[in-house]
Amino acid sequence: MEVQLTNRQQHILWATVRHYIATAEPVGSKALVEEYDLGVSSATIRNVMGVLEKSGLLYQPHASAGRVPSDSGYRIYVDQLITPSLRDAARTETLGREVEVALQKRLQWEDWSLETLLQGAAQILATLSGCISLITMPQTTTALLRHLQLVQIEAGRIMLIVVTDSYETHSKLMDLSPIPEETQRDSEVIDRELQIVSNFLNTHLRGRSLLELANLNWSELDQEFQRYGEFLKHSVAELTRRTHAPTATQIMVRGVSEVLRQPEFSQLQQVQTIIHLLEEEQDQLWRLIFEEPELEDVRKSKVTVRIGAENLLEPIRTCTLISSTYRRGSIPVGSVGVLGPTRLDYENAIAVVASAADYLSEAFSYFNP
Repeated sequence: MEVQLTNRQQHILWATVRHYIATAEPVGSKALVEEYDLGVSSATIRNVMGVLEKSGLLYQPHASAGRVPSDSGYRIYVDQLITPSLRDAARTETLGREVEVALQKRLQWEDWSLETLLQGAAQILATLSGCISLITMPQTTTALLRHLQLVQIEAGRIMLIVVTDSYETHSKLMDLSPIPEETQRDSEVIDRELQIVSNFLNTHLRGRSLLELANLNWSELDQEFQRYGEFLKHSVAELTRRTHAPTATQIMVRGVSEVLRQPEFSQLQQVQTIIHLLEEEQDQLWRLIFEEPELEDVRKSKVTVRIGAENLLEPIRTCTLISSTYRRGSIPVGSVGVLGPTRLDYENAIAVVASAADYLSEAFSYFNP
């Protein structure tokens, strides 16, 4: 969301969000003057809050109340106003140590197992974030490449055929990038090229997971095969979405009773719909929290923050969902996240989710695939 705010507007929006997170009460200019060193009068703050309201970043629950951040206001806060000092490496490292120490303490009195680790992580994540924690059990299978073949269907049209280790066959038909007229070749030449490329790829890629193939640096292919690089990249990425289509696994849920005491969940019907989602419709929730924004980002420890209406599931469209994936090597096998009201401590929740995902990724290396 591109909204240009002056420094003063940013500072007042930041203070409003921080005060509302802390109090759950609509924020007035007087409270900001008393609590924050903004260096301006109450009248100036009111004027700025009015501008922020017109911009859709704040709103008034009713005419005589102070202002409350909107979903868009929280989005600006998360994307632009969280100060670097609160999300720098030192803070993340400190939280990571807290997660690690807490997990180690919990595991001292039990057998060290994957399920125990995830159960402990879910409870600790709920405690540290004050939210509902959600950790998916890992994917148990990942399709591996057994054979790959490129076949010319017609001029400029090529089919990628992939056979996995379970002998499932998948195909993808795509257009090849146009060839300059001066370098165009007949069909037999292109068929020979495709066979050479297929042999080359089978030699180098057989036995690798499709998710891993989707994230290869295709630019490293020999210059001879460069014009096939983009085609292959998008074809394998599309096949990965189909073949991996991660199968929903159990989600470990902790912290429900605590977070539902918060004022945002005072309506019984809303509580019931959230509990129903957590207990009866985990497959829908699983797809949302395990979804990777882009396959190209799979190697990054990326935290996704979905605020309010950005969530596709109706029961949580008044909530914030913060999630990341934990991985085996470069391959995402599960997700870790927190679900709470839009009025939550974003700095803490983002850092804790990132730290938990990193810790689980490291711990997961001790388990056999």
